[in-house]
Amino acid sequence: MLQAENLYSYYGKSPVIRDLSFKIEEGEFVSILGRNGVGKTTLLKTIMGLTDRSTGRLSFNGNELQGSKPFERARLGIGYIPQGREIIPRFSVRENIIMGTYARADGKRDIPDYLFDLFPILREFLNRRGGDLSGGQQQQLAIARALAMDPKILILDEPTEGIQPNMVKQIQEAIVHLNRDRRISIILVEQSIPFARQASDSFFVMDKGRIAMSGGKNDLTDEIVERHLTF
Repeated sequence: MLQAENLYSYYGKSPVIRDLSFKIEEGEFVSILGRNGVGKTTLLKTIMGLTDRSTGRLSFNGNELQGSKPFERARLGIGYIPQGREIIPRFSVRENIIMGTYARADGKRDIPDYLFDLFPILREFLNRRGGDLSGGQQQQLAIARALAMDPKILILDEPTEGIQPNMVKQIQEAIVHLNRDRRISIILVEQSIPFARQASDSFFVMDKGRIAMSGGKNDLTDEIVERHLTF
């Protein structure tokens, strides 16, 4: 579904992502792990075409992504929830979600009903400004906005970072539901090792812009956590 070969990505003249190759299958749940500053967020931005420059091959469902704009990648079915959520504070919840529909290939502007089953509070707050929501509610809104575009794959950058504890489990359960029940492929940058072990089909660990190791979730041993992920 998503494939990279010898992928490099740059900010200015400096490569942040170095010689990455990986393949993500349809319906797969992949966690990207690693310490801070190793290139995890840059990799997600590279997939979306948001870095200064990238080289190597990057394709999605047979479509070459190199050279395409971020909105063109979204139209292909790549949904992205960035770190920090980036909702529009002055827009209402409804307007924020409808923004996501503009990336739909079929031109539909309806809000999918299942979003309110997933996050009931958003129905209650449809006419409230996004900036008035709590951090956890804003994260739910950011996920709903990405889902409104009807993605085939969803890319999430630390979606529970800074979220109040009572909402972390709800967001994690929603992500698992989207993968298991709605068959949306997931790429998740995550710091919670227990959640990565529970939810993922596979993982890879990044270090200094490269993939240090990868495997199935059962390969994510305490030794690997200690060597690559302990701060």
